[in-house]
Amino acid sequence: MSKLSANEIQRHAQRIRARHAALRQHIRNVLLESKHDEFAQLAGQVHDRGEESVADLFVSTNLALLDREIHELRDVEDALQRIRVGSFGACDDCGEEIERERLDAYPSAKHCIDCEREHETRRAAGRDQTPSL
Repeated sequence: MSKLSANEIQRHAQRIRARHAALRQHIRNVLLESKHDEFAQLAGQVHDRGEESVADLFVSTNLALLDREIHELRDVEDALQRIRVGSFGACDDCGEEIERERLDAYPSAKHCIDCEREHETRRAAGRDQTPSL
């Protein structure tokens, strides 16, 4: 596999920076909205077990989505750092080049497909607690 050209790296960097800005803004907005304590108010206004379950599910779902976005933000920031130090496009585990198609689909990928499969297998078996994106 050939290395990424400077133009390809620049194109990925632009996409990654745009995703970084979008994630930061969305997380900020969610946190500002939560300052109004809407989720806690909803949970406190339930009148029966059915409503309580729905309220708990709503709060849990929103927190899980926010957690996933925070993990993605970290991956995006890591990708920007790899661009700065010149290691973007190389697998963090084996050092081989990450496939272009994978970077096109997920520019902040830090593992080649083979190493990512290994991580997924370990996560599924409960041996790796690193969240997947």
